[in-house]
Amino acid sequence: MAAFGRLLDVLDTLRENCPWDKKQTNESLRANTIEETFELADALMKDDEANICKELGDVLLHVCFYARIGDEKGQFDIADVCDKLTDKLIFRHPHVYHPSQVGKAEPRPLPYVPDEATGNEADGMQNAKTSQQVIENWEQIKLKEKDGNKSVLSGVPDALPSLIKAYRIQDKARNVGFDWEDKGDVWAKVREELGELEEELRRDDKERSKEELGDFLFSVINAARLYHINPDTALEITNNKFIRRFNYIEQHSIKVGKPLTEMTLEEMDKLWLEAKKNE
Repeated sequence: MAAFGRLLDVLDTLRENCPWDKKQTNESLRANTIEETFELADALMKDDEANICKELGDVLLHVCFYARIGDEKGQFDIADVCDKLTDKLIFRHPHVYHPSQVGKAEPRPLPYVPDEATGNEADGMQNAKTSQQVIENWEQIKLKEKDGNKSVLSGVPDALPSLIKAYRIQDKARNVGFDWEDKGDVWAKVREELGELEEELRRDDKERSKEELGDFLFSVINAARLYHINPDTALEITNNKFIRRFNYIEQHSIKVGKPLTEMTLEEMDKLWLEAKKNE
């Protein structure tokens, strides 16, 4: 608490005395917030403990900064942000907290264990005992919140990168029962979409090809989800692998004094296989 208070005090001082901090708005900070979030995601991907700690601090700074701007406008402050989050967590975890604890001043509400015979009497949902049951309950609870989602898929942010958005759309649909009964059946769909894509490419129909490519990618992401593989993480692993191997080719070209543009595809393929073998 002392460390958090110190952070807020420093932010207040900077907001009042630093020319750059003074002029920041929600709009001006938005791009930086996105950048900081991706930097945190990169550190998490690399399991870089030092940078995870550093980037968490940068993201936290932005959270506090937006709260400070909200306070200046008389809209909300950091306490409101914390209270709203805490109430949401309590409301969405009826298998842990009694619903009556929402909005209470006590910082640590007593754990709530529903009666085994009746389950969750507050919402009529199953007494969640597994992670998946908790997720399924969340989707129902969100629809009941005053400021919650108006529909199952409305909780998927429009600004999400397309790959992550596809995964989240499919995951939310699954949580209400819209999913393959046998995950192995998804491969027939993948093959079907690939065939339709190939057919449109042969016809050289650009618009239809674009649509079918999207359908194919969506089906592959669906397959990854069913087999519990995060497609964004998997693609990032491949991105990094390609970068390492291509850098090996480029470094060799510099070493021998032969530009990449003058190397044959056969020469580059040979170096690619060397890089792959050295991993």
